[in-house]
Amino acid sequence: MSLHVEISQQRDVLVVRLDGELDHHSATEVRERIDREWSKGIHGHLVLNLSKLTFMDSSGLGVILGRYRRISEMDGKMVLCAVQPSVYRLFELSGMMKILPFCEDEQTALNVCGVAS
Repeated sequence: MSLHVEISQQRDVLVVRLDGELDHHSATEVRERIDREWSKGIHGHLVLNLSKLTFMDSSGLGVILGRYRRISEMDGKMVLCAVQPSVYRLFELSGMMKILPFCEDEQTALNVCGVAS
């Protein structure tokens, strides 16, 4: 299965919705698309909506951790939301649950980034 990436903006928050599988085949594309949008300099925060992400491997973890580091270095917030149980388990096993903020839904994640509904 492939991966579909949808990118939108809510004020200064870049919202990325992933649909499919984030693995070694799709990791480079996701990283490049997020970095290309981020480099425009109009976003201060990132929300990753993983509600339709059905699979992720260590390459996907690397993409997410790399974006988290980059955004944190620029004093931005990165929040993950709507994570499926199988993907959530991978975050638990990797220890990333201790550093990445997770929210139940996209609106809550936007609120964490300072975007009121």
